[in-house]
Amino acid sequence: MTVVHRLPAGWLVDHLSFINQGGYEICDSFAHHGGVTCNTSVPSTEDCHSISTFAATPSSNASPTYGPGDAIETEGKTTKIRYVFREEFFDIFKPHIAAAPEEQLCQGCPEVSLTEIKANSNGEEYQEGAKSGSGDSVATARKKRKRKCVFNQGELDALEYHSKVRKLIWEGTFHLVQEGLKSGFLHHATAKHSCRKNNVPQHVVCGLAELCEMAKQFPALSGSDHQAVHVLEDETSSSEQDLLSCVTENNSNCAKIIVLMGQKYLVPPKSSFLLSDISCLQPLLNYEKKYDVIVIDPPWENKSVKRSNRYSHLSSWQIKQIPVPALAAPNCLVVMWVTNRQKHLRFVKDELYPHWSVKTLAEWHWVKITRAGEFVLPLESLHKKPYEVLVLGRVQGDVKETLSVLPIPEHKLIVSIPCSLHSHKPPLAAVLAEFIKPDVECLELFARNLQPGWTSWGNEVLKFQHIDYFTLLQNEN
Repeated sequence: MTVVHRLPAGWLVDHLSFINQGGYEICDSFAHHGGVTCNTSVPSTEDCHSISTFAATPSSNASPTYGPGDAIETEGKTTKIRYVFREEFFDIFKPHIAAAPEEQLCQGCPEVSLTEIKANSNGEEYQEGAKSGSGDSVATARKKRKRKCVFNQGELDALEYHSKVRKLIWEGTFHLVQEGLKSGFLHHATAKHSCRKNNVPQHVVCGLAELCEMAKQFPALSGSDHQAVHVLEDETSSSEQDLLSCVTENNSNCAKIIVLMGQKYLVPPKSSFLLSDISCLQPLLNYEKKYDVIVIDPPWENKSVKRSNRYSHLSSWQIKQIPVPALAAPNCLVVMWVTNRQKHLRFVKDELYPHWSVKTLAEWHWVKITRAGEFVLPLESLHKKPYEVLVLGRVQGDVKETLSVLPIPEHKLIVSIPCSLHSHKPPLAAVLAEFIKPDVECLELFARNLQPGWTSWGNEVLKFQHIDYFTLLQNEN
């Protein structure tokens, strides 16, 4: 259950349910005093393409919980052990920045001209001072954020774009939120839950990107020594060089745990991945698969990334070098995550997609809401929006084959409660399943997590598979 509600405007999606439906469960008496063995196998319980109406996610309170390193004693008893992604990462109860009463989603979408949007944005330093629970005074907020009334060209372009899509986003989100409130998936009165403590570290230092840099120093393998695929087995351990020099594949119906640099990562069933940076993509090409769906989430260059030095970014020229044509099957559906900078959006549509022989078909939006159904940021905020853009296109191929593919709607909304972990995007498998044939090959580039049935590549491809992001459940039979 990942699609909670489906309307003509789009989908209300349960990101947490998607992660947990992969089937991180084991029915065995393997557990011993001292902890979980590193070759844990976890049967799959549900197909990753399934779509159903809303049903409540099983509560983690139904059985005892254990930390990833906790010991489990069974004394010969058969146990059911299941890993679930920690719910507290989706405890988004209040907006990051409070919207003015007249701008709240429940008030309906007012007709606002581009001139009015500009005027509202000029006074935004007053608005952004009202952060939830921040306690900052209006005077302090104004002192912190002073801006000129003159907009630069990038801001003018962003305002013009926003004026075109704001009504679609507001009205579509409103109707999906109303459905979510009726079914109980969303709740108006969530303030009482906001006191739940989050004892999970927000950032697990695992050094995957640094490991990819180190891998460049490994001795080159000769043609006879080269292995295109490394298959995970129950009773074998994997070296860093095995995982970095070829595609790693879990082709069983069970999830597995791998150990990399002393850190444990969960690998879902029927998934494969390549851990490398953009300079080491050859193993993915050697994998000799052609993909019917390619989702791309590149690290776009922007000012905040430069200031924080949080992760490396790629220039437009580097993104153009990604060998999408070599990876794509005929009529491949390409989906690109794009920031709200119009410069990047124009680059994708006018330069990048034509370079890859991809025809632009649609622009969809991911809208981020709280558990109460509010935008996480004011829709009219100049600096940050509660939505992100997806540009969908199709590799141009044979005319006869093109006639057999399903049409892509020009605009759709994917509405969800966002994960508090940076750049953990919502799943696209369930919503894209409506427009692609079953059992197709799917690839995600610049991935930070794995999905059953998909191949994933990136220099942090295992980041959100780290076992510390999961809770271990146990039931004894």
